[in-house]
Amino acid sequence: MKTTYRAAVHDALREALLSDPRVMLLGEDVGRYGGTYAVSKGLLDEFGPERVRDTPLSELGFVGMGIGAALGGLRPIVEIMTVNFSLLALDQIVNTAAALRHMSGGQFSVPLVIRMATGAGRQLAAQHSHSLECWYAHIPGIKVVAPATVEDAHGMLTAALADPDPVIVFEHVQLYNTSVDVDGWQPTDITRAAVRRRGSDATLITYGGSLPKTLDAADELASEGVDCEVIDLRVLRPLDVETVVESVRRTHRAVIVDEAWRTGSLAAEISAQIVEHAFFDLDAPITRVCSAEVPIPYARHLEEAALPQRDDITAAVRTLCGVQR
Repeated sequence: MKTTYRAAVHDALREALLSDPRVMLLGEDVGRYGGTYAVSKGLLDEFGPERVRDTPLSELGFVGMGIGAALGGLRPIVEIMTVNFSLLALDQIVNTAAALRHMSGGQFSVPLVIRMATGAGRQLAAQHSHSLECWYAHIPGIKVVAPATVEDAHGMLTAALADPDPVIVFEHVQLYNTSVDVDGWQPTDITRAAVRRRGSDATLITYGGSLPKTLDAADELASEGVDCEVIDLRVLRPLDVETVVESVRRTHRAVIVDEAWRTGSLAAEISAQIVEHAFFDLDAPITRVCSAEVPIPYARHLEEAALPQRDDITAAVRTLCGVQR
């Protein structure tokens, strides 16, 4: 049966609310409106306003409510409409949720899940098109995941709810309408990367909304005789360096596709990890394909030019492998 990424998140939320009375959902427009991306549609009618709570437009306030609820024994899922709005709650996330286990000497944990939409590609302009996953992946005390497939959209949320510490789930806005045939849901390992395509000539490393473009690029390159392995990081903190390094040691080339800006990016951290662990296995310099260092434009053609596209990925691999087109 065809299932969309949006439906997978909705089903995971509903199953969590059904299976555990401690689970509650809160955020802006998650109740009566059904969520900005329609993932919580119908949940207010089914579970009522005590467990599906619309909040005021105050990220600092309702993330703090979620932390308090988690400390009080509940399993809250907080939805932040888009990643840029999460900046208003940075103090709660970084200074409280992430640090409380350490600062209490292990006496308290914060079993909190924070979901937020991320990424560009829908002409939402400079203030609503950020990819700030690397900011959160910098912080000890939280786990950061980025489901790129329909199956992971369901399985990662379920696994995040079982974690005793804060988990941030980044859902790329371009993925909500993607769909695949799903026979049933399987648990997702939120500690390991996934090898989405096996190959021998180069390793393409990516996550989230860039995975479909990277897989398309790998298919195009295969028709030209370049066999690429594609790794979906899935978990951005802690990074599964072992899977990345093992692949690069076999293929001897690495291309990192990251929708964030190049400067200070997750792509830079992955590059450093490869150099530290597999430098002498490389036959060519590491290549990064990132967004242009500009605020994301509104105009469609400029937005597309600013973001990593399939042609950018294939061109980078051809250059790396010395392939003439």
